[in-house]
Amino acid sequence: MTLQQLKYVIEVARSRSISNAAQNLFISQPSLSNAIKELEKEMGIMIFSRTNKGIMITPEGSEFLGYARQVVEQAALLENRYADTPSPQQHFAVSAQHYAFAVSAFVRLLKEYDREEYEFTLRETRTYEIIDDVRNLRSEIGVLYLNEFNKKVISKFLREGNLEFHDLFEAKPHIFISSKNPLAKREYVTLSDLDPYPYLSYEQGDYNSFYFSEEILSTLSRPKNIKVSDRATLFNLLIGLNGYTITTGVISQELNGNDIIAVPLKVKERINIGYVTHKNITNSTLANIYIDYLKETIEEELGQLQL
Repeated sequence: MTLQQLKYVIEVARSRSISNAAQNLFISQPSLSNAIKELEKEMGIMIFSRTNKGIMITPEGSEFLGYARQVVEQAALLENRYADTPSPQQHFAVSAQHYAFAVSAFVRLLKEYDREEYEFTLRETRTYEIIDDVRNLRSEIGVLYLNEFNKKVISKFLREGNLEFHDLFEAKPHIFISSKNPLAKREYVTLSDLDPYPYLSYEQGDYNSFYFSEEILSTLSRPKNIKVSDRATLFNLLIGLNGYTITTGVISQELNGNDIIAVPLKVKERINIGYVTHKNITNSTLANIYIDYLKETIEEELGQLQL
């Protein structure tokens, strides 16, 4: 086993493709495939499974990758300490439901990480894809919610993916609406108050189950429904059509301005927001910093919400 082989494994896991990894590593695809096969043979495990859909990381491969990353990071620290070489380009990825605080924390991380080279990824994506990204190590951190309705189903997928849910905060449901919406000055709204207005929600693609919905109360029938795929479109429709969506109430004025406001929704349900990690992978330094910024951002924005 060599340090170079470990770097190859990490790049294949990141790229999800032997051919793409070979291009990034500036080696031929057969050379990379052979190096991986030799390592698997030496270790007596299968790190990657080859399927019609591409490269998949096996459960034992996930555990091996966790150790490999630690070895490579320690080797880089040793090289930087005793050799006059620049720091290697760092990689970090987050997959999240459409939460402004997840973006705010990501912005803080980028401002803190003042380096000439890095490759960071923030995916605002569908619920199932968040779980799949963390399970297959495309992202270190996933941000999503649980409540009494979806907890059993989502938890099953987390267990099968060897993932762990960590609580961040419990939110009382709110609606996001335009500051010019007729309901904007209400102390709170009820579900019946919302009937005249279009309901906006995020579409979930092939996993369009009520349990994977990004919004609570997804099983309720509503007279006007609009599905969107991104937060910018949703916010534009909140303003342009006087629509509404159901969420945590936590919004970043700095990122989103004052055109969208949160109004409490009078229901008994609660929303438990948290982040997901892989049980076999030790958090990187960047992941731990991002989690700290998540907590700080949420605390600040919850404080503004309660003012």
